[in-house]
Amino acid sequence: MIGPDAALFVCRFLFDGAGLFLWGAGAYLCTMVPQDLQRQIWAQLAPHRRIAVACVGVSAIVLLPIRSAMIGNGWPDALNPDMLLAIAFDTTVGTAWCCQIVATILLLFTGFVPGSMNVAATAIVSALLLASLSFTGHAVMNDGWRGVLHQANDVVHLLAGGAWVGALLPVFLILPRLEDSSTRDQARAALSHFSMAGHLAIAGVILSGVTNMLFILDGLPTDWTFEYQRLLTVKIGLVAAMILAAITNRYILVPRIVRHRGSRALAIGTMAEIVLAIAVIGFVAWSAMLEPAA
Repeated sequence: MIGPDAALFVCRFLFDGAGLFLWGAGAYLCTMVPQDLQRQIWAQLAPHRRIAVACVGVSAIVLLPIRSAMIGNGWPDALNPDMLLAIAFDTTVGTAWCCQIVATILLLFTGFVPGSMNVAATAIVSALLLASLSFTGHAVMNDGWRGVLHQANDVVHLLAGGAWVGALLPVFLILPRLEDSSTRDQARAALSHFSMAGHLAIAGVILSGVTNMLFILDGLPTDWTFEYQRLLTVKIGLVAAMILAAITNRYILVPRIVRHRGSRALAIGTMAEIVLAIAVIGFVAWSAMLEPAA
């Protein structure tokens, strides 16, 4: 049986990844993709959306028992009623958990929202879900105005990151539509909008990420005796690789599409961004459990 620490890592990875995907995919499709193509891609994403919602729901439910096991004496205390109640109502972790449970219930109800409103509803609720993460972890390590600014910046970082990485799978599914004359114009419009918005999302990720680093470390991650700073350095490298892939896709491969060449290469480039994004989410979930410095 895995320990509570490993279980928390898996829980955070699934919760964060699913939330980022639902927010980014929903926000992109409801604001930047023509309606006919939006319906097609949203329907094509149905299995992925169901898996993501299941990951959010299961992760949110088991998070409290995992925290109880970590604070107590391992798994025997995971379902200790007194411990569960104390964590749920007397800690910031519990506050975040209550918000996540409410958001998860709302996310389930979005499945009953009709038509294109379902896309927007999913995006809005998923944004709230991600915002709840700012109630825990390193975002609450500061007090007063500094703490409020840190939490607000953390929300910006999550939403900007989700707007980027969450939209990558819809973009990947849109690319084959470039080969179909009936959907080519809509696909080109959707990809053009993503390209423009992507610049803003990446800028938001960089600026908010640097600000978060300054809030947490007051400088660069140069003390590698701390595992957190080693992981942060690797994460920065992975994000830089994602940015390089995005630049390659935008300024080298996209122009080839205009000349009716290179859509396959762009699909490979987009998949590379998705793989790198998954790795980044894993490092974030891991480093969130560590002390950043002495």
